[in-house]
Amino acid sequence: MAQNVNAEIIAIGTEILLGEITDTNSVFIARVLRDIGVNLYFMTSVGDNEARIAAAVGVAMSRADVVITCGGLGPTVDDMTRQAVATATDRGLTFHQPLLDAIAERFAGFRSKMTENNKRQAYLPDNAILIENPVGTAPSFIVEHEGKVVISLPGVPREMKYLMTERVVPYLRERYGLTGNIIKARVLKTAGIGESALDDAIGKELLEASNPTIGLAAHSGRVDVRITAKAENVEDADRMIEQVERALRERVEPYIFGVDDDTIEGAFLAALAAANGLVATCEAGIEGAIAARLQGAGGGGALAAVRQYAHPDALRKTLGLPPNTPLRRVAETAAKEIALATESLVGIVVISHPDMDEHHSDAEDGSAIAVYTPAEIRSRSYGFGGQGDTARQWTGTWALSMAWRMLTMGS
Repeated sequence: MAQNVNAEIIAIGTEILLGEITDTNSVFIARVLRDIGVNLYFMTSVGDNEARIAAAVGVAMSRADVVITCGGLGPTVDDMTRQAVATATDRGLTFHQPLLDAIAERFAGFRSKMTENNKRQAYLPDNAILIENPVGTAPSFIVEHEGKVVISLPGVPREMKYLMTERVVPYLRERYGLTGNIIKARVLKTAGIGESALDDAIGKELLEASNPTIGLAAHSGRVDVRITAKAENVEDADRMIEQVERALRERVEPYIFGVDDDTIEGAFLAALAAANGLVATCEAGIEGAIAARLQGAGGGGALAAVRQYAHPDALRKTLGLPPNTPLRRVAETAAKEIALATESLVGIVVISHPDMDEHHSDAEDGSAIAVYTPAEIRSRSYGFGGQGDTARQWTGTWALSMAWRMLTMGS
């Protein structure tokens, strides 16, 4: 009989805490756990410090049945996971000559000489279950301790993914009887409504349901509604999700532009095609906010014109506007002008000061967007400038969201 199993993930590496790399490993592990019906309530990051890793493992074991660590299994002095897990589970380390021989054989296969420090990797916590690693040199292991399980995986994504799916999942299924227990999720993507208004429209009885559960996540220009169901099989989970989705659509259908991996640019292009129209874009002081996203979504044929200016001043001059004209007014003027000049149904403009960063006050005139259709012009302004990917993503998503809303809702 399947058990209700809780897990915790610990990502190990000072480079994560310093922001030098993004922890994508924990995201992958979380999705795998979800798909086999394992609950995940905590994800922790800890640096390369033996005492802190041991403490993190200890805390995790106090509140989870399964603890999965990722990273810190290499041959160098800052690879401390083996000793930390041994400390947290009150045991020593044992040297395994066959394991070292296997590591040496893999190095020989790479036509590379194994160094002395690789001997560290042949030590495992006492009585640990070895997880053989056929795709790398970092041995992984499982420690069963007082009814809890600690699973240590390498930080190299390719190795971690293989071992998680091919070794860890079968182990968890067998130990906890998870064969027929899964967690499945579906995300409805909305635009044109704020998080609080969406929460109110969905209603308390749906939002507080226990299975499936509903959660909201706000992003720039959109709000995601995640439906998560736990069931004995995929068919039951799908049926549960579909029932809740129908209820959600009865309440907020006009705001839903897609599901799961659907994008706002794809939704806008579909609405544009349904209206048998074209779009013209203009970007000043920023690149890649609109036109590149539409082209990347296969919408190159829907672009009647793509204009690019190095600075808002160049666009002001082209439009014959005074140098001190606010960006929002410039964007509105440009959106109408380019749409009419190209006989396009929609004109979209994004303007930003290229020499201003993303940390200015909202009171400053740093960026602006505008969308024109024959029915109306809508616009917004922002306090941040065009330096960095955040500004590009934020303005582009808001502009495309605004354009989609105007085509599909008429407001």
